Amino acid sequence: SLFFAGTNIFHGVISLISLQVRLAIAEKALKCEEHDVNLPLSEHNEPWFMRLNSSGEVPVLIHGENIICEATQIIDYLEATFTDEGVPRLMPEEGSMYYPRVQHYRELLDSLPMDAYTHGCILHPELTVDSMIPAYATTRIRSQISNTESELKKLAEENPDLQDAYIAKQKRLKSKLLDHDNIKYLKKILDELEKVLDQVETELQRRNEETPEDGNQPWLCGDFFSLADVSLAVTLHRLKFLGLARRNWGNGKRPNLEAYYERVLKRKAFYKVLGHVNNILISAVLPTAFRVAKKRAPRVLGTTFLVGMLAGMGYFAFMCLRKRFANMMVSIRTRQNYF
Repeated sequence: SLFFAGTNIFHGVISLISLQVRLAIAEKALKCEEHDVNLPLSEHNEPWFMRLNSSGEVPVLIHGENIICEATQIIDYLEATFTDEGVPRLMPEEGSMYYPRVQHYRELLDSLPMDAYTHGCILHPELTVDSMIPAYATTRIRSQISNTESELKKLAEENPDLQDAYIAKQKRLKSKLLDHDNIKYLKKILDELEKVLDQVETELQRRNEETPEDGNQPWLCGDFFSLADVSLAVTLHRLKFLGLARRNWGNGKRPNLEAYYERVLKRKAFYKVLGHVNNILISAVLPTAFRVAKKRAPRVLGTTFLVGMLAGMGYFAFMCLRKRFANMMVSIRTRQNYF
């Protein structure tokens, strides 16, 4: 792997767009310093992070003097910057027949309102089947929403230099969550999701038809794993966790999509970053068991991050709880034939 020194990625373990960036990094065989901004503990609302990215959103990439704060821009930056021989390309050259195809599916999949699906499935579990979200999450997220609003208001008062940023975030949050709790809106976007997955199913069928019987199995846009696959793989994994998989594939419905998901689960970089689908739940729950006092801002360049230490605590906690989850995860793997 190529280590790009002096580079730090601030991400959220349970953030879908953070997972896309980390999967792109893993697929390109790059290494950098990773720092988990703990979303359940609202670290993304703390002043040190808001000064890094005034929208208070993960992921954020720092490379030398460059700070990039949006997932698509981060991935494009990685593609444009790290072009050494041996570093896999995830985007075809402009002008090639594959470029518009990859760009189309990447944009199509990235336009899906995944945060609305996530919050909507937590608030309205009746829309899901085999959801891996615990039953207590609905009550918890409703209280967390009101707590976050008052927390942002308090932080705005305590940090006058960030007041506008905090107020803007509070307004965005309130508007967004009103939509996410609207069952008509949720049903509408779930219908739109079906149409997008129909397009993907048709594209996967085309790949199968144009591939010789003795050829390698293709991915979404060709015989190479691209940024369109990064978006699709992470999206399907999240839909599985939310309890939207059976609605969208399996039992003969979209067989190409089902086969694709089974293949992507076995991909080395994918498993390294996303692991088993239940890891999302473990990552979300662990911080509550290791709640800590408010942390000072990590010093970004040339030092060890406090956030890194906390990530280590989280890993230690995961190892301690591993046995407890082992039987459950083994049975799930067996039932779903993941590995």
